[in-house]
Amino acid sequence: MARSEDKLNKLKEDLERVYAVPVMVITKDLALPGAPKEVYEEVKSAGLKIDILVNNAGVGSFGPFVSSDWKEQENMIRLNILALAELTRLFLPGMVSRRRGKIINLSSTAAFEPGPLMSVYYASKAFVLSFSEALSRELKGTGVTVTALCPGPTNTGFATAAKLKKSKLYKFFRATPAIKVAQYGIKAAENNKVVAVHGLGNKLLVAAIRFIPRAVVREIAWHLQGKTDKPQN
Repeated sequence: MARSEDKLNKLKEDLERVYAVPVMVITKDLALPGAPKEVYEEVKSAGLKIDILVNNAGVGSFGPFVSSDWKEQENMIRLNILALAELTRLFLPGMVSRRRGKIINLSSTAAFEPGPLMSVYYASKAFVLSFSEALSRELKGTGVTVTALCPGPTNTGFATAAKLKKSKLYKFFRATPAIKVAQYGIKAAENNKVVAVHGLGNKLLVAAIRFIPRAVVREIAWHLQGKTDKPQN
């Protein structure tokens, strides 16, 4: 499920050819009000029962909040927070009634700190982490588990779309291949892990943040997020 229909259809063909499984493609902009409910209704009409929900859709935006495009920020909140929460609320009852299911919510190492120059994005990932942890406790004993997957910089189209190539973050931290993050997330969900931080370096970073004064964390984040002298290719 995404907006890129051509890419989705190509993926559908590959999956059906390699794994001999039926694949249903739904093209939808989840930032639009009502889109999550439309997805749910299409899945329901197809007679499908969802036992694994991966809330992976998300966007970011790099730059000072004061000069940002508000529509862009609003769409980010709708997609990163509202769509994720609504899809979870729609598909969760069926999982609970069947007493089985796994939800993987894509958070980020950004969830553990404030993010100057990406303030709304970092805050949205903090929501995903907190929401996932709380929900996992509510669902204890139901047969349904929730995993907040928290990768660092990942090699997807996200950085380009968010204009992060101008950030020092992508200069000093090598992006991880998306396939490795996905494999780690699946394994973490299979092991019923609630908070899954990918990579030793990211685990150490998250652990260290707990012992550093918040004022210092803000300054470090500010300098890491700051623009490079030269755009990175």
